Amino acid sequence: MQAVLDDWRTAPIDERLRAMLGFLEKLTLNPDAVIADDARLLREVGLSEAAIEDAIHVCTLFNVYDRLADSFEFDIPDEKGFAASATSLLTRGYNL
Repeated sequence: MQAVLDDWRTAPIDERLRAMLGFLEKLTLNPDAVIADDARLLREVGLSEAAIEDAIHVCTLFNVYDRLADSFEFDIPDEKGFAASATSLLTRGYNL
Protein backbone atom coordinates (compact mmCIF):
# COMPACT_ATOMS: atom_id res chain seq x y z
CA MET A 1 0.00 0.00 0.00
CA GLN A 2 2.74 2.44 0.91
CA ALA A 3 4.47 1.84 -2.43
CA VAL A 4 1.24 2.77 -4.24
CA LEU A 5 0.85 5.92 -2.16
CA ASP A 6 4.49 6.82 -2.82
CA ASP A 7 4.26 6.26 -6.60
CA TRP A 8 1.68 4.00 -8.23
CA ARG A 9 3.70 4.06 -11.46
CA THR A 10 6.57 2.09 -9.92
CA ALA A 11 4.73 0.18 -7.18
CA PRO A 12 4.67 -3.63 -7.43
CA ILE A 13 1.01 -3.89 -8.45
CA ASP A 14 -1.02 -5.72 -11.06
CA GLU A 15 -0.88 -4.08 -14.49
CA ARG A 16 -4.68 -3.79 -14.54
CA LEU A 17 -4.58 -1.69 -11.40
CA ARG A 18 -1.71 0.41 -12.78
CA ALA A 19 -3.69 1.04 -15.99
CA MET A 20 -6.78 2.01 -14.01
CA LEU A 21 -4.86 4.37 -11.75
CA GLY A 22 -3.38 6.07 -14.80
CA PHE A 23 -6.82 6.43 -16.33
CA LEU A 24 -8.28 7.82 -13.09
CA GLU A 25 -5.43 10.31 -12.78
CA LYS A 26 -6.15 11.53 -16.30
CA LEU A 27 -9.89 11.67 -15.59
CA THR A 28 -9.22 13.75 -12.46
CA LEU A 29 -6.50 16.09 -13.71
CA ASN A 30 -7.37 16.44 -17.39
CA PRO A 31 -10.93 15.22 -18.00
CA ASP A 32 -11.23 16.97 -21.36
CA ALA A 33 -8.41 14.78 -22.68
CA VAL A 34 -10.16 11.47 -21.89
CA ILE A 35 -11.17 9.67 -25.08
CA ALA A 36 -12.75 6.35 -26.02
CA ASP A 37 -9.31 4.84 -26.65
CA ASP A 38 -8.52 5.29 -22.94
CA ALA A 39 -11.35 2.90 -22.03
CA ARG A 40 -10.37 0.55 -24.85
CA LEU A 41 -6.88 0.28 -23.38
CA LEU A 42 -8.38 -0.65 -20.02
CA ARG A 43 -10.41 -3.41 -21.64
CA GLU A 44 -7.29 -4.65 -23.45
CA VAL A 45 -5.49 -5.23 -20.13
CA GLY A 46 -8.45 -7.29 -18.92
CA LEU A 47 -10.70 -4.87 -17.07
CA SER A 48 -14.42 -5.42 -17.47
CA GLU A 49 -16.95 -2.78 -18.45
CA ALA A 50 -18.41 -3.03 -14.94
CA ALA A 51 -15.02 -2.47 -13.30
CA ILE A 52 -14.33 0.54 -15.51
CA GLU A 53 -17.76 2.00 -14.84
CA ASP A 54 -17.47 1.44 -11.08
CA ALA A 55 -14.06 3.13 -10.98
CA ILE A 56 -15.35 6.12 -12.96
CA HIS A 57 -18.31 6.50 -10.59
CA VAL A 58 -16.13 6.36 -7.47
CA CYS A 59 -13.58 8.76 -8.96
CA THR A 60 -16.25 11.23 -10.02
CA LEU A 61 -17.99 11.17 -6.66
CA PHE A 62 -14.76 11.68 -4.72
CA ASN A 63 -13.81 14.57 -7.01
CA VAL A 64 -17.17 16.20 -6.24
CA TYR A 65 -16.77 15.53 -2.51
CA ASP A 66 -13.27 17.04 -2.54
CA ARG A 67 -14.51 20.17 -4.25
CA LEU A 68 -17.41 20.51 -1.83
CA ALA A 69 -15.10 19.96 1.14
CA ASP A 70 -12.68 22.59 -0.13
CA SER A 71 -15.47 25.07 -0.90
CA PHE A 72 -17.27 24.69 2.42
CA GLU A 73 -14.17 24.04 4.55
CA PHE A 74 -15.39 20.71 5.90
CA ASP A 75 -13.82 19.68 9.19
CA ILE A 76 -11.24 16.92 8.94
CA PRO A 77 -11.71 14.29 11.65
CA ASP A 78 -8.97 13.63 14.15
CA GLU A 79 -7.39 10.18 14.49
CA LYS A 80 -10.25 8.97 16.70
CA GLY A 81 -12.84 10.15 14.14
CA PHE A 82 -11.06 8.40 11.27
CA ALA A 83 -10.83 5.20 13.33
CA ALA A 84 -14.55 5.32 14.10
CA SER A 85 -15.37 5.84 10.42
CA ALA A 86 -13.12 2.94 9.42
CA THR A 87 -14.73 0.65 11.97
CA SER A 88 -18.18 1.62 10.72
CA LEU A 89 -17.25 1.04 7.07
CA LEU A 90 -15.61 -2.30 7.84
CA THR A 91 -18.68 -3.37 9.79
CA ARG A 92 -21.46 -2.32 7.44
CA GLY A 93 -19.79 -1.10 4.24
CA TYR A 94 -21.29 1.85 2.44
CA ASN A 95 -24.86 0.57 2.80
CA LEU A 96 -27.05 2.39 5.26
